[in-house]
Amino acid sequence: MNETLDVSVRYYVYILYSLKDNKFYIGFTNNLKKRLSEHGGGNVEATKNRLPVKLIHYEYFINRADAEARERFLKSGYGRKQFKEILKNTLKPLI
Repeated sequence: MNETLDVSVRYYVYILYSLKDNKFYIGFTNNLKKRLSEHGGGNVEATKNRLPVKLIHYEYFINRADAEARERFLKSGYGRKQFKEILKNTLKPLI
């Protein structure tokens, strides 16, 4: 198979931490910079009342389905537990 992947397109899964309510937001996008600007500007319904938010983690994928699956996993109970364990040193100063 001689298919080449278009690695110029990236899909991001990201985790924001709300400094207001100390909770997390997990999202998915294909333009992380733009999406973070939207969050910071209060243009995202899910986070507009939770500002300020801080980007604490992101992952990128070259396959949309993989990114969406990762987002679903991180939003699951086990996924949340896993990312909190992985990021425990990052989160200590925040929580």
